[in-house]
Amino acid sequence: MPRPLIDLLWRDHPAAPAGGRRGPRSRISTGAVVDAAVRLADADGLAAVTVRRLAAELEVSTMSVYTHVNSRDDLLVLMADAAHARIDQPSWRGLDWRARVRGMAEANLDLLRAHPWLPDVADDRTALGPGTIAKYDHELDALAPLGLPPATWDAAITFVLDFVRSSARALRPDPRAGELAEHWPEWGPRLGVYLGEDYPLARRVGAAAGEAMGGVADPALAWDFGLARILDGLAALAPGADQRS
Repeated sequence: MPRPLIDLLWRDHPAAPAGGRRGPRSRISTGAVVDAAVRLADADGLAAVTVRRLAAELEVSTMSVYTHVNSRDDLLVLMADAAHARIDQPSWRGLDWRARVRGMAEANLDLLRAHPWLPDVADDRTALGPGTIAKYDHELDALAPLGLPPATWDAAITFVLDFVRSSARALRPDPRAGELAEHWPEWGPRLGVYLGEDYPLARRVGAAAGEAMGGVADPALAWDFGLARILDGLAALAPGADQRS
């Protein structure tokens, strides 16, 4: 049997217990299983990560996979932690807190673009892993100049990362992005008839916003606007932070 999840997460740590399996030594490692699963998810989505398909990719039996991970749920935790371990960690040296938070947000957006399945791994046990903890520690350091109380400091990280996750979803390529533009000459006038005078604010604001954005929505514009508001909100928590940084 594989080790408990906490030991699997920290399998490369000097204090981690050695595996106790009897029989011949496996020709694949737990790390190889996790890396293969990440590649599958990156290529074909999280639904593609099944033990059967993973075994086929690794050219081993399904039982061989289960000697490395207890379950698919545990595998997803290991995958998320492995992805977190690979996030870019820019140096905060010489940067004010606003530049730090912007850098943190952009690094997380890049991570979610590289691994779009990550937000779908909603398992609190991921927080126990070395990759996730290293990422969290670096992000706490980004907000250190704000001088926030610990609980607020932690909540501020969640606040930023929730925004990034939402933005990452909006920024995913839309396979039907051209359909609205293609049909708008026909659909636009018909929509105007359907709306009539019932929704004056939606007509006025929607038309002005659509003209400014060149479409129904502009995720890149929403990212810039939202991140600016995030920074404003954090500044309100520590009004003197800009003077200190």
